[in-house]
Amino acid sequence: QCKAIFEALVECKKNKIKSIIPEIMIPLVSTEAEIRIMKDLVIKVAKKVEKDHKIKLNFLVGTMIELPRAALKAKDIAKHAEFFSFGTNDLTQTTFGISRDDSGKFLNDYIENKIFEIDPFVSIDEGVGNLVEIASQKGKKQNNKIKLGICGEHGGDPKSIYFCSKTGLDYVSCSPYRVPVARLAAAQAELKK
Repeated sequence: QCKAIFEALVECKKNKIKSIIPEIMIPLVSTEAEIRIMKDLVIKVAKKVEKDHKIKLNFLVGTMIELPRAALKAKDIAKHAEFFSFGTNDLTQTTFGISRDDSGKFLNDYIENKIFEIDPFVSIDEGVGNLVEIASQKGKKQNNKIKLGICGEHGGDPKSIYFCSKTGLDYVSCSPYRVPVARLAAAQAELKK
């Protein structure tokens, strides 16, 4: 996949298409060693493509923070990452230990009995939010240039977007049909700051 991305980047450069900087995202990282090994592999592939085409490539390597351990070990992981994208759908699943696919069978009971205020797959939960805050702080402490954002359905939820803005995240990503709501919520969140 990386080779294909880098070769497409070479084609863009050869055709003088506006500068593109791809972001290679390593999923499901939970240790510093995993991101280091995978980043080294990405760089090795990039160097081979650069050598073959006699061209310099610009790209970023980062990770999706989807596991509680990754959030807690973010300082170590940030040594090797130019960005963190919080996969809040999976981070919610792994934090609660519940599958989003199966949760429809019992989540309404949890909400009716006030165990949950709202479906944690719709609006970011306080505990999941704490993990995002911890990882953001630790990541920035290690690498003050690290880019932070979220991807997933929470990226289209106004309350979650406000949380992201308050936490200092740089972007939210969501489903295309939620973009208008996300843009409005992001503007409102910035005005509240």
